[in-house]
Amino acid sequence: MSRRAVLVTGASRGIGRATAQAFATAGDLVAVNYRHSAGEAEEVVQSLPGSGHVSIQADLADPEAAKPLVDATVKALGGLDVLVNNAGISLLHDITDGDFEAWRKAWDRTLAVNLSGPAFVTYWAVQQMLGRGGRIINVSSRGAFRGEPDQPAYGASKAGLNAFGQSLARALGSHGIAVMTIAPGWVATDMSQEALKRPEGAEILSQSPFGRMARPEEVAAAAVFFASPEAEFTSGAVLDLNGASYLRT
Repeated sequence: MSRRAVLVTGASRGIGRATAQAFATAGDLVAVNYRHSAGEAEEVVQSLPGSGHVSIQADLADPEAAKPLVDATVKALGGLDVLVNNAGISLLHDITDGDFEAWRKAWDRTLAVNLSGPAFVTYWAVQQMLGRGGRIINVSSRGAFRGEPDQPAYGASKAGLNAFGQSLARALGSHGIAVMTIAPGWVATDMSQEALKRPEGAEILSQSPFGRMARPEEVAAAAVFFASPEAEFTSGAVLDLNGASYLRT
């Protein structure tokens, strides 16, 4: 099988880094997108097996950044076969705090990065995939289903991402483009390790009967599977990857 061209957003660390490594290990060419961690992104590129991988800067909160990101990926990798919309942020903004401007800014920023950003990158990625086929894989969250009381924009953005992916699965299947979504719970990244240091850290681990968080590599493995030829008929699926910490009906 020829090397696929894969763009992973937010790939300088955590789930994105593990996903970039998984695709490169599978023999693919990878573009590592980052917002401001140029050093970390280049470190990821240098750690990937094989050659031809690149890092590309783009702030997905900027609607004008999406097309140049996709164009740069296509130029560097010779095309675009798989897009993994992983970049995301999580901002606390309790609706009872009484500061509307701060609440609104957190809302706007979160939706810009978590929902509008993936939508705009996907738009330009689809223009490259039409006539060739491809895969679009979104990284969502269990927060889309269970609610996020301290960060409602995060929950709303991830629920929107789920619906966006399913809408595109219906729209793009006839073009040979499959769209899938992964909805993790807690994942063992640098940010979550900080959460474990707080008083509620033990409760976080106890949410899953396995007594742990997901590993970034487990999310990455799901992305690689969704991108495989055998997974085409999972298009439209939203995969719960939360260790049975939250079960929806």
